[in-house]
Amino acid sequence: MDTDLTAAYDRCRELHKRHGRTYYLATRLLPAWKRRHVHALYGFTRYADEIVDRTEDLPPAERAALLDDWASRFVAGLRGTPVDDPLLPAVLHTIAVFDLDRDDFASFLKSMAMDLTVTSYATYDHLLDYMEGSAAVIGTMMLPILGSSDPAAAREPARQLGFAFQLTNFIRDVAEDLDRGRTYLPDEDLAKFGVTRDDLAEASARGRGTPRTRELIEYEVTRAQAHYAAAAPGITMLAPASQACMRTAYALYGGILDEVAAQDYDVFTRRALVPQRRRMAVAARALLTSTGTPVTIPGPTVQPAAR
Repeated sequence: MDTDLTAAYDRCRELHKRHGRTYYLATRLLPAWKRRHVHALYGFTRYADEIVDRTEDLPPAERAALLDDWASRFVAGLRGTPVDDPLLPAVLHTIAVFDLDRDDFASFLKSMAMDLTVTSYATYDHLLDYMEGSAAVIGTMMLPILGSSDPAAAREPARQLGFAFQLTNFIRDVAEDLDRGRTYLPDEDLAKFGVTRDDLAEASARGRGTPRTRELIEYEVTRAQAHYAAAAPGITMLAPASQACMRTAYALYGGILDEVAAQDYDVFTRRALVPQRRRMAVAARALLTSTGTPVTIPGPTVQPAAR
């Protein structure tokens, strides 16, 4: 590869290492030639997310213009125009190598643009529309890189895994998203448990949830588990060399739900994180697991703390 392309892949890897610790650990279990392409996709999604989430001091029109400008350079690169960008050459190279579906990238950028104007979602169906672009397409982008014995059958589980990972993040990061002026838990779910957005803000300020917010979070955890269950068959459909990676990612993201349950579904006391010792044990176990072994669907495996 030329110097600029190598530098672009290195930039994507650094973004992945710095911001995506869980998935970065899992990616290290892939064959070396596959890793750089996963880093490229992560770099693409992370950079767009940074434009949206790290420019809050700018007026909305300027933030939209920044995203539009970067998206325009990306689209121009897809058409063969040379791009002056620190990471897009790696993304464009990965798309070309695996002939990735360009519509997935357009869908992703559409969802990123939604984050500039949409601050809440009325129903879970509305949230799924957003997650289709922000999460499900990440699964389908990844599938050709990971490889599969039956790509058509593996496509829906890959989409479901994207939903599962994204909803896990939303559950864990309620307080952080509130700080950005957003709530991803659907309005209809809040109403179901008698919770308002102000209630969430107050719980975040106190650093402690209420019985109603804990019931809400428990409900969302159950919903996330359904996506993990739908994604589970896809792990054994992957190429043998990719199964340890995705088995690890599946277990570690699912482990966040275990940590949420261990906190009695109070996501305001502290950020739910899988301890480093458990992270390394999961990765080691995945390497030793026989190809084709079904994954264990995550769920609350510990007793919640007393209320």
